[in-house]
Amino acid sequence: MAGATVVFETVIDDYAEVWVNGSQPLALGDAGGHVVGGFNAPNRVVLTQAALPGERFTIAVFGINGPISAAPANYIWMRTATLDFYAPSRAHVGAQVPVEIVPADPGHDTLGAIVPSGARLERVAGGFEFTEGPVWARDGALLFSSPNTNTIYRWAPAGAVTVFRPKSGYAGADIGRYAQPGSNGLTFDPDGRLTICQHGNRRVIRVEPHGNTTVLADRYDGKRLNSPNDLVYGSDGTLYFTDPPFGLPATFTDPKKELPFSGVFRVRDGTVSLVTAELAGPNGIALSPDGRHLYVGNWDPDRKIVMRYTLDGAGSVTAAEEFFDMTGAEGEDAIDGLKVDTAGNLYVCGPSGIWLLSPGGEHLGTLRLPESPHNLAWGDEDARTLYITALTSIYRIRLAIPGVRPD
Repeated sequence: MAGATVVFETVIDDYAEVWVNGSQPLALGDAGGHVVGGFNAPNRVVLTQAALPGERFTIAVFGINGPISAAPANYIWMRTATLDFYAPSRAHVGAQVPVEIVPADPGHDTLGAIVPSGARLERVAGGFEFTEGPVWARDGALLFSSPNTNTIYRWAPAGAVTVFRPKSGYAGADIGRYAQPGSNGLTFDPDGRLTICQHGNRRVIRVEPHGNTTVLADRYDGKRLNSPNDLVYGSDGTLYFTDPPFGLPATFTDPKKELPFSGVFRVRDGTVSLVTAELAGPNGIALSPDGRHLYVGNWDPDRKIVMRYTLDGAGSVTAAEEFFDMTGAEGEDAIDGLKVDTAGNLYVCGPSGIWLLSPGGEHLGTLRLPESPHNLAWGDEDARTLYITALTSIYRIRLAIPGVRPD
């Protein structure tokens, strides 16, 4: 495929080096490197970001589990070695596209304090099948999921889109059965470690500094989770996540579905506990700036609502209320990702666009994009840029109030 990005990934049961065309590459992508991270840690080398027909590469992997002067008699196991091909990215920085900024009450300026006059919507990258789960990284770039193609991408402000993590949600041989096997929600824990909702693997994992992973949640009450969708950390490290079955091949009727409900869960001190099982399709999730309220959106065409749960100091729910109902609104989509700003306003991917709700549950207005938005992240140094993952593209818009992000 001319112009494609080609990625070599290997997993070895000890330390190793990866050489390409007789030398250690100098530019190796965004994780891993020419020295394998450790025991069974995946290592990735970007061979090229502009493949040419007939181009050849010589790859050498050197593994060792003891001193060179006294080589041990046991073996080094190469667990996997794969090549992944990704279509050329189509990144366009600053390409302005139409956006409708619609106040809830045309007679009142309900959005002026949030959306500056002259705000522009820009498409910064496009050409994807479906994008989700964005999060702004500390190195000044946006990570986002492509659930359909099982990949996490990285968008840099210079406009380049690169593969950040292949096989982001599933590595099984039967991947063809899945519509969305990849990762969905992404966030960082208070220590800066990337945490991933994996659809196909039906779990939530954390990526450690050396590239190995820790499973934070894969079962509840002895039963496998459905397909974790979105997640948020409290300031104390408590993790909350949603678990609809949308990542299973047959969703609600999948024969491998073990839980009889779609839950919202909490992970605290290594224990997975149920927050609520009342929603058919719990999806987007966010915490209020003070951490006292947990917001959850419901992807259910018959009940398009945002719930608000009051939390105590231990992260347990003490009260629940229906915060906002969009069931009668125009538009086919239900409720997807949501985020909050530092003033407590809620930004909800819902029918016909992004709904802006006040901390008191008042509809302030809607941002209508060229295509359906699915999730959001606050980016740039001042956290005033709202990045939007939509069906085929990544958009951004500058707003007046900084957002709450996992810093």
